[in-house]
Amino acid sequence: MTIRVVVADDQALVRGSFRLLVDTAPDMLVVGEAATGDEAVALARSEAPGVVLMDIRMPGCDGIEATRRITSAPDTAAVRVLMLTTYEVDEYIFAALRAGASGFLLKDTPPADLLAGIRVVAAGEALLAPSVTRRLVEEFTRRPEKARRGATVLEGTTPREREVLELVGQGLSNAEIAARLCVTLSTAKAHVSRLLAKLGARDRAQLVIAAYDSGLVR
Repeated sequence: MTIRVVVADDQALVRGSFRLLVDTAPDMLVVGEAATGDEAVALARSEAPGVVLMDIRMPGCDGIEATRRITSAPDTAAVRVLMLTTYEVDEYIFAALRAGASGFLLKDTPPADLLAGIRVVAAGEALLAPSVTRRLVEEFTRRPEKARRGATVLEGTTPREREVLELVGQGLSNAEIAARLCVTLSTAKAHVSRLLAKLGARDRAQLVIAAYDSGLVR
């Protein structure tokens, strides 16, 4: 199945470069370009892409606000947003994931890794590199009074599910979780699926946030 992609960046040269790269992939197609956050939201509604490559810094409605609008609206909630920026700054990572982004990459990411990231996000997974996970941990450590919501996040979860959530928050994959807990891969996947349902999380990125909110990861 072809992955429909929207490219949102305020620089025409950057948009053109990403369009050229994405269109070279046999399983992807760029269906629109946006120079502002408002245009990205409009394209998400009109084109129903699988993934939006979203720059963070854009005039007017920035990428984070555009992401929030896309992921919170019923008609575009299924659209996945992959944030792209030249700024590896804690506050951007934190805000982007809070807004509902499914991944976060720097613009100097190798082309093959960017295309792989689009496929990961389109499949409903989260793209969280270990460096991003570490920065999130540091952010919560530095500002615990603003970030923690305590036990209310974990209401209705079992001890095993909380254990799995902690490992997700540490950045472990399903295979790594299975190995750590000495269970099958299918069992690990089932635990993650139940956590998504119980916590009302759209994808793994939001599970990571929940792990920090609850205090499971310190």
